[in-house]
Amino acid sequence: MTVISTATATWSGTLPEGSGTATLATSGLGTFSTSWKARSEGSISLTTPEELVGAALSACYAMAMSHALGGKDLVATAIEVRANVSFVPGEGITHIGLSVAADVPGLGGADFAALAEEVKGACPVSQALAGTAIELEEVTLA
Repeated sequence: MTVISTATATWSGTLPEGSGTATLATSGLGTFSTSWKARSEGSISLTTPEELVGAALSACYAMAMSHALGGKDLVATAIEVRANVSFVPGEGITHIGLSVAADVPGLGGADFAALAEEVKGACPVSQALAGTAIELEEVTLA
């Protein structure tokens, strides 16, 4: 079965002066404002396409980690993933750094680090972003 998830975007005005929105249309969970200034200079009150990519990758990676652990008959008490998505105007997304922390009873640190690296390429969102360098920056097992 194919599942189609839909997001929409709007934009008004020029790139430097304009503004827009990104909407999670399928879930209806929200509409988020964005602007070029937020994207190129950073913002704590507006989102960016890169932040949305980071959210998608973080969620996908956490699910893929849970699946990989299940394949080893392990269950995480908690998995937390952070994606730092680097954007350079004129170049695009240049790097994504992932940090993953988990509490997995019965799993050692070296095995968790190896699994974290394996999962990095197994997540469908990371596969869709294959043209961008994605690296694990921090792996922490509680």
